[in-house]
Amino acid sequence: MIDTSELSNVLEVDTKRKTALVEPNVSMDALVQSTLTYGLLPRVVMEFPKITVGGGFSGTSGESSSFRHGLFESTISRVEIVLGNGEVAFASADENPDLFYGAASSFGTLGVVTLLEVRLMDAMSFVELTYHPVTSTAHALAKLQEATKDSTIDYLDAIIYDQQRGVVCLGRLTDSANPVSPITRFARARDEWFYIHAERLLRTHNGPVTETVPLVDYLFRYDRGGFWVGSFAFKYFHTPFNYFMRWFLDDFLHTDFMYRALHLGGLSDRYIIQDVGVPMHKAEEFLTYLDGHLKCYPLWLCPLRQGSSQLQSTFSSFTSKQSVDGPEMMLNIGVWGIGPTVPQELLDINRTFEKMVYAMDGKKWLYGHTYYTEEEFWNIYDRERYEALRVKYYASYLPDVFDKVRSRTPSDKASVKMTDRVYNWIWNIWPLRGLYGLFQAAIGAEYLVSKTWSLIRLGTWIRFWK
Repeated sequence: MIDTSELSNVLEVDTKRKTALVEPNVSMDALVQSTLTYGLLPRVVMEFPKITVGGGFSGTSGESSSFRHGLFESTISRVEIVLGNGEVAFASADENPDLFYGAASSFGTLGVVTLLEVRLMDAMSFVELTYHPVTSTAHALAKLQEATKDSTIDYLDAIIYDQQRGVVCLGRLTDSANPVSPITRFARARDEWFYIHAERLLRTHNGPVTETVPLVDYLFRYDRGGFWVGSFAFKYFHTPFNYFMRWFLDDFLHTDFMYRALHLGGLSDRYIIQDVGVPMHKAEEFLTYLDGHLKCYPLWLCPLRQGSSQLQSTFSSFTSKQSVDGPEMMLNIGVWGIGPTVPQELLDINRTFEKMVYAMDGKKWLYGHTYYTEEEFWNIYDRERYEALRVKYYASYLPDVFDKVRSRTPSDKASVKMTDRVYNWIWNIWPLRGLYGLFQAAIGAEYLVSKTWSLIRLGTWIRFWK
């Protein structure tokens, strides 16, 4: 057994090479804090602060700087891996390159990553963020494609609220706050959730709006509320979704707590959790399909630059058109919403979704719900190459990627014995699973302290109101 639980340190920051030597359990907020001490910043920062460096490499992550730098795994220059026979190997584009690219997005099925070298860039104090309103998906896509060619832009993403309303967000690093632009924050309990703030700007302004956002607030702007999935908890518990309740319950509405509660309570199978990349020239067609079949709004859009290496990751590389400028830009589309209550209907929606992604020459991020059959899965991904790597690096006895990512279907659940079905029936009585998930996630002293602060905030609010 390889125990990596203590591997949570930033070992070195090299200011000349602009790299950081990092253990796999270092969270994104800890990495950012360490590198900022040296005036540096990871090129791609996952928007949820507790995602780890190892998780970002072994999974798939595209963020708002990915139109410039590619997926997070593209910013890793070297890794140390414990192989299936106990040997320690190093892998990079020059050393064991097949292992280096094969291990990316392979969910730890080629070995245990124990050290990573992360490429950095110069940091600045603020992000000058401009919100551009768009009136259709075609308008949003045109604005995104135009922005990818602007060398002054460092961060780029979009939120689509419905077929006629959306916002494209353009971020530029800066060391000085624009005196004309208000400083806006998103990290404090009293700050509004980012997607709500952006939507309000759409309603109150006819054209582009520019704000100055402190760098760390920008990087983790989606943490509070988890983009918008935190609103689903309010619907589940029939709780008013207003500013006061978001403020009061803020300690429980950060992504690390929410996703622990979601999985511990077993509620993830009630939601549509899909994250995909499709070629830019097919993005409008795919978004039209989503509007006609799911109407699962808001949607998150994030352009992705593809790598040019011949040995790209088996599980995160794409097929797309080539041009003189290199591989075509891809579009990451985040689809997170409440699904139908009937399990078979939810399965049918996801299965149709997967077939449409395949028809669009796209690929899914495999952290989401994956309902492919084994045959379908390996028709999409290069099994021959993957299995050859597992043999070469002594990993054949480990679970493979399909085993690790496949979601259970209603037929799987129907095959359990009667006592288990009765247990599941009781377990599904509202709101048992939600309360259990909250209780289990809140057991740690960290969250009990957070709740105490919530009560103090409530008392302060009441006193001020009186």
